[in-house]
Amino acid sequence: MNDHTTRGRVLPPLLLFFAAGLVTLPALSPAAERDQARRLHDRIAGVPPSEEVLDAMETAIRNGDPLDAAWQAMENSAFYGVTLKNFVTPWTNEEQTVFAPLNDYTATAIGIIRDEIPFTEILSADILYVGDSGLGLPAYSPGSNAHYEEMERRGVDLKSGLVRTTQSSVLGIPAEATAGVMTTRQAGRAFYIDGTNRAVVRFTFLNHLCRDIEQVKDVSRPTDRIRQDVSRSPGGDSRIYINNCMGCHAGLDPLVQALAYYDYEYDGDPDSGRLVYNAEGTVDPETGTRVQGKYLINAGNFEFGYITEDDSWVNYWRAGPNSVLGWDVNGLGLPDRGAGAKSMGRELANTAVFAECQVKKVFQAVCLRPPVDAADRAEIERVTGLFRGNGYNLKQVFAETAVYCMGD
Repeated sequence: MNDHTTRGRVLPPLLLFFAAGLVTLPALSPAAERDQARRLHDRIAGVPPSEEVLDAMETAIRNGDPLDAAWQAMENSAFYGVTLKNFVTPWTNEEQTVFAPLNDYTATAIGIIRDEIPFTEILSADILYVGDSGLGLPAYSPGSNAHYEEMERRGVDLKSGLVRTTQSSVLGIPAEATAGVMTTRQAGRAFYIDGTNRAVVRFTFLNHLCRDIEQVKDVSRPTDRIRQDVSRSPGGDSRIYINNCMGCHAGLDPLVQALAYYDYEYDGDPDSGRLVYNAEGTVDPETGTRVQGKYLINAGNFEFGYITEDDSWVNYWRAGPNSVLGWDVNGLGLPDRGAGAKSMGRELANTAVFAECQVKKVFQAVCLRPPVDAADRAEIERVTGLFRGNGYNLKQVFAETAVYCMGD
């Protein structure tokens, strides 16, 4: 069992402290404690506990340590194969469906959570989780999802069957060009395919900052990096551009520039394609630079628009109304600009809303409802503080939140 004694534990919920002293509430009945243990396990693992585990969890709750009971529930393999798989899978596809096949994005996110790696690494690390070589699976391939589909077909235990490796060793991408789940094969299949790479940033905001691009629209930002494909008079009406399009693209396009060297290439069948990266020295035949040809799609819409020449990015949303997103909240001294996906991923993961977003998603997954009142909002704030202060360990967020909701 994991040692959770130093993971920001809080006082047992049966004790309340007041200025006048310590007040102890009446103990729960044994039946209520057992019901809470069962509910706690169901919420965390998605399956009923064994009688032995239920007894141990009930004892922990009776002894005033429900967090210990929550950590026991996370020892069940279903926490990884059911709860976390359903939690992560919608992030991996534009339809946001839970019914998508297991893939390298999902497996990598589950592995990061399982191994208690700081969750901020999910948008910047050279990291990939694959099936253990001893399982006799088809080898991981940058051009196929067969490795993970076979894992799913066989019902491989994701708690024990995943092993950590690097994207740079199997995807043909240099380590400095890796950016966590943003540069997995599945991210390529879902978000880099065709299009302009704006979908990569849009769905990263949506899935990891809980903000869609419309929610961060700001017409006061500089427009110097809005690309040529954005019409300045859509439908012949420039007011649409000024009041709507400009507000999104002014901040979005400078961030998407970080992805200028990536594309998802396929020949007829998208499921057989692969994420590609124009390494140093590569010259794209359409642009004459390292920049992928997709960055010139519909260049005739406004020929005086910005032409992407490299992968340097700048975050115009640090200023103005979107400063409330809490950029560089951890005081790392991150600049508001850089080059490539890795530095852009660090920029996004070290915001206040990144941490809050993960906690809110766990709350929804475990409590089976969104936060609705002042007590819920206070709990979100408390657990977000613990999350940031204790190494961005998402398993702790599951434990804390499940305890909060175990009486629901």
